[in-house]
Amino acid sequence: MSDPNETNDPNQNPDRNPDRSPSAPARREADPIETARANRTWWDLEADGYYAEHGSFLGDDDFVWGPEGLREADAGLLGEVRGAKLLEIGAGAAQCSRYAARRGARVVATDISGGMLRHGADLNRHFTAATGLTVPLVQCDATSLPFADCSFDTVFTSYGAVPFVADSAALMAQAARVLRPGGRFVFSTTHPIRWALPDDPGQPGLTVSSSYFDRTPYVEQESGTTTYVEHHRTLGDRVRELTAAGLRLVDLVEPEWPQENEQVWGGWSPLRGALIPGTAIFVCDKR
Repeated sequence: MSDPNETNDPNQNPDRNPDRSPSAPARREADPIETARANRTWWDLEADGYYAEHGSFLGDDDFVWGPEGLREADAGLLGEVRGAKLLEIGAGAAQCSRYAARRGARVVATDISGGMLRHGADLNRHFTAATGLTVPLVQCDATSLPFADCSFDTVFTSYGAVPFVADSAALMAQAARVLRPGGRFVFSTTHPIRWALPDDPGQPGLTVSSSYFDRTPYVEQESGTTTYVEHHRTLGDRVRELTAAGLRLVDLVEPEWPQENEQVWGGWSPLRGALIPGTAIFVCDKR
């Protein structure tokens, strides 16, 4: 779901807008404060364009796990949600949360971006008018959740938060903290192998150009100001983060690209999707 301007850089941003190209993209260190500040501003500015471009694919109250088009209605990775209390982190406009609310869950949606939550509030008004339901929206950083311990049955995110924080281990720890014992944490993110390849949907995107093991963040700048940061972790890193947080990995889903999906979304395409995974979905339980 990325769309970089240079085919030799492994930026995995799901929603880059080529009209806002970086003046100096680089691989360098970026601490949590710089990362949070840049990404909050980025998503505030991108909110309108993102919804205009991808809103029809995502739906206003549907749940899509990634660019392959795998939907929760088919995958059932959250398990039974009716009557359960759910938390979505990195929710964007909270489409997934409204999907769960329609199925009887009590859901709270959070995001760091006020711009994305503004779209969520607009969609909520239509959703409430149609269903009588609503989804509370909370602006916060996923590494510092303002909720009590053991207060949710399930925490989830679809391409939200995880690659956009400097300390993803802290995010895992927060998700585990707010989960009740036996609760479930499910998140999808860019498959780590994609960082070794140019982010190009064509033939150039099939040749390894970077080290899979290079965890240096991808950073964009404009006029000396950091505007976007994304962080890479390997599959092994993710497993270690999860287990350190007291979570147990029960499934790792790598959706295959379906033949009927002909869209190109940044570096994702039918060509690449037929050969390598683009998305990794981690399904975890709290021990």
